[in-house]
Order: sequence, then structure tokens, then C-alpha cells
Amino acid sequence: MTTHERPVDSVLETIGRTPLVRLHETPGTVRIYAKLESFNPGASVKDRIGRYMLERMLERGDVPAGGTVIEPTAGNTGIGLAIAAEQLGLDAIFVVPERFSLEKQQLMSALGAKVINTPTEDGMGGAIDRANQLAEELDDAAVPQQFSNPLNTEAHYETTAPEIYEALDGEVGAVVAGCGTAGTLMGIARYALEQDAATHVTAVEPEGSVYGELFDEDREEDEYKTEGIGTHDTGTNELFDPELVDDIQAVADSEAHDELKRLAREEGHLVASSAGAASVAAKRVARRIDEGELETPHDTIVTVFPDSSERYLSKGIYRSFEEWTS
Repeated sequence: MTTHERPVDSVLETIGRTPLVRLHETPGTVRIYAKLESFNPGASVKDRIGRYMLERMLERGDVPAGGTVIEPTAGNTGIGLAIAAEQLGLDAIFVVPERFSLEKQQLMSALGAKVINTPTEDGMGGAIDRANQLAEELDDAAVPQQFSNPLNTEAHYETTAPEIYEALDGEVGAVVAGCGTAGTLMGIARYALEQDAATHVTAVEPEGSVYGELFDEDREEDEYKTEGIGTHDTGTNELFDPELVDDIQAVADSEAHDELKRLAREEGHLVASSAGAASVAAKRVARRIDEGELETPHDTIVTVFPDSSERYLSKGIYRSFEEWTS
């Protein structure tokens, strides 16, 4: 992991090969490992799809050389796409709902992209509609559309998953990861199940998200503070395949917040709320394995910590729960 021992010609070559680190608060002998995606140059897991999607789109002619990519995004995907776009000679425009992290929006602008905000109440669906409208108005423009483009899933199938299996010599018993677009979990899950069909796969969402409805579970739609995962409308999450998932865990904002603070204080991980939620869910799965309730090929769980808490300091991520959610 993180094997950049020689000089490289482009920042794009530093994407991936992120560390896989064991977490220490786990039940019994079950081991939990987290993929630390903040080690990417844009400090998030979305750098992977930024490079992978744009390189494949250029190869296929989906976007012409010197063209423009327009993407609806909460921020991290925009940063990943902005890094790749500049290095690949493309212009970038991002449509971001107003409520999302200002740090992310500032970084997208710093990387040369144009940021357009849409009303918070219109949600990600409104951002998607605006992005498609802009693409129709501009010549030589394309929308990568992370929520429906199979290249999103493929990026993790081709990069993230093989890195995990290489690091653990194939000994993966369960995969636990948050679902926003669902590309990360779907790519890793598909690879994992090809290695061993008995691998347990758990999706993670915040309470207030409605992914669970795809499993006929009752969900009460509500606002949630955890960023980057969850959905208010499963119709916009076309990549999610319930057949690849064994169960879905809903994690309360308060639990995610407590855990992200514990991860910093006790284990030195400066991660955000989506990582806190993933860690909570991973420990739930570990407890089931330890108690003999769940049988897996190995007593090993892998999860993904998508980004860094530094993106959310202006939102008071390390303050009290009441201050963070106010």
C-alpha cells in the first residue's frame, strides 16, 4: 500500500494504492480493516472515479478532447473530476446543492472548475436536472453522471478491490461500505463475490435515508447530517444492485458522530461522518461474526473511510452533536 517510491510524471499517477489499516476497537478476534482514501491527492475515494471515468470517456469518444464535463456532485467527486479534467485537457463545471461543504466547493474552484449552486430543497435530483440542462446548452459537453455510469462501479472493481485483496492475501470475510452513488460498494462487492460467493456484503446508510426500501425494510425519510452517503430517492441511484448485498445497516447521525470523534481520539484517524457510520456498521457485523450469528469465509471485515474530517471543520464536525447538527 502507498507504494509511490519513485518520481512520477503526473498527479494522476498518485491515485490509488492507499493504506489498509487495522482498527483496534473490535469484538473478539474479528479483524476490521479500513481503506484510508484520504491518502489520494484530492483527499477522497472519488479521485479514483475522477481519473478512471474521464480516461475511459476520452478513449470512447464520450467527451471530445478539449471538451467540457459537467457533473452534479456533493463535492468530493467534483474535486476528483477537477484534478483529472485539468490534467487531461478538459474543462469542468460542477452543480452542487447549497447545503454541502464550502471547503469542497472552494477546492473545486481552486482546481480550475466552475461551481454552480442549486437550492438545498431541490436535493441531488435538482442538481442532476441542472447539469443535464447545461450539457444540452453547451457544445462538446458531457455529463459523466456518477449516479448511473457503470464506469463508477468499474473503477472500484478494477482498482480498489484488487488492492484490498492483495493486501490481505485474499482473506476477506465481509465487505462493509457506505452507499451514496453506491459505486464503491458495488465495485468491491462484485469483485469480492467473484473471489468467494460466501463473502458477506453490508451496505451502510444514515437514518433518514431510504436505501432500505429496496430490501422491503421500513424507512422513515428524514434529513440527515452525515454527508456523502444515503439517498432520498432510490430512483437516482441506478448503480445499486440489491442482489450483491446481504443486508443494509442504517446508522444514526449521533452514532456516526460519536464514532468519528472516537476514531480521531483513540486511533488517530481524521475522518468524516461517512467513515464514522461505516465503522459503526462494521463493528455490528463483527459482533455478529464473533457471536456465531453470522458465518463468513474469514473473520476479517474490510470497510472504506472515504475522506478526511478537514473538509468539514467549518461545520463543527468535532464540536458537540448539537452544535454539529444545528
